[in-house]
Amino acid sequence: MSITFPEKSIFMCDGSKCGRHKEVRKYIKEAIKQYHAKDRVEIFKMECSDRCKHAPVMFVQPTNQWHSDVTFVDAEKIVKDLLA
Repeated sequence: MSITFPEKSIFMCDGSKCGRHKEVRKYIKEAIKQYHAKDRVEIFKMECSDRCKHAPVMFVQPTNQWHSDVTFVDAEKIVKDLLA
């Protein structure tokens, strides 16, 4: 039996400092719902990425890009770029 996953993913650090930015994760989840993209983009929590000075940190696939100090504006652009 095979499991299917969306082709695009956002890995969000959930360490002690990044985890304090739950509002950014919530914003991204809502943006993905708003764009009806739940079948195309999945969000994953990852363990501490050890980049605490730049919280919140996220990693985007398939573009293989790291994003740091993510704001709501950044989050919106990341989602739009993934869906383009």
